[in-house]
Amino acid sequence: MNQKTLPTNPVLMALLTGIPVGLLAGLIGLGGGEFRLPILVLLFGLVAKAAVPLNLVISLITLVGALAIRSATLSIAPVMDLSHAVLGLSIGGLVGAFLAPGLLKHLSDDRFGQVLAGLLMLIGIILLVEAFVPVLPLGLLDPRGVEGLLAGVALGLMIGVVAALLRVAGGEFLIPTFIIVYGASTADAGTASLVISIVAVIAGLIRYRRLRMLPDRPSMRGIGWPMGLGSILGAVLGGMLVPYTSEPVLKLILGLVLVAAAIKTLYDHRG
Repeated sequence: MNQKTLPTNPVLMALLTGIPVGLLAGLIGLGGGEFRLPILVLLFGLVAKAAVPLNLVISLITLVGALAIRSATLSIAPVMDLSHAVLGLSIGGLVGAFLAPGLLKHLSDDRFGQVLAGLLMLIGIILLVEAFVPVLPLGLLDPRGVEGLLAGVALGLMIGVVAALLRVAGGEFLIPTFIIVYGASTADAGTASLVISIVAVIAGLIRYRRLRMLPDRPSMRGIGWPMGLGSILGAVLGGMLVPYTSEPVLKLILGLVLVAAAIKTLYDHRG
């Protein structure tokens, strides 16, 4: 299973650790890959080469489960108004993910991490402020127009590059983009982000399949499926809480998650 050590009861531990990450997916719309990857490496002893594709498989399970429960508990009509933006961000994201490996050759890993951490921190602080004092010029572009589509392609290109380099779906950037650029509510932004993230993760898994690097059956039985089940349980709980959670609270949670992601990114890329 390409691992160093395992907890005494890896199946139970995988189930339990999947729940909080799934809760984020159901409540906010994040796949949680950046938080799950350290768990796979540090707690389950997987080497990065095995952890990354397994993380993507679990992310796909989490995202699909979260989208299903949010579709049942929330109206998807407002998300349809974001369709042009969703299409543009999806196209740009896929192209960006394709270009990412070549761009990485020209970037210092530490410098990239520092810039990314700063950007995550800035967005997180903006959303934290917005949770208490609404000041952002939300809705800069019409998500239903041509300009919304073209802007989505350009923004998706950048998000796709960053997400591919971090080996995550990119929800940390997609949700603030929908909120700030297109004026979407945090709940609708999370649902739209799930749709795009599912496309991005599937594309990533196709690449790994061609490289014959998909997780083997023991990895899926011992970690993948239990953690995926825990993620779905968490996503169900999070999705059920969304209708009862106010917009400021969702922005507060998202802001805290982004700040935590920034600190983690800075720590991982410290020079």
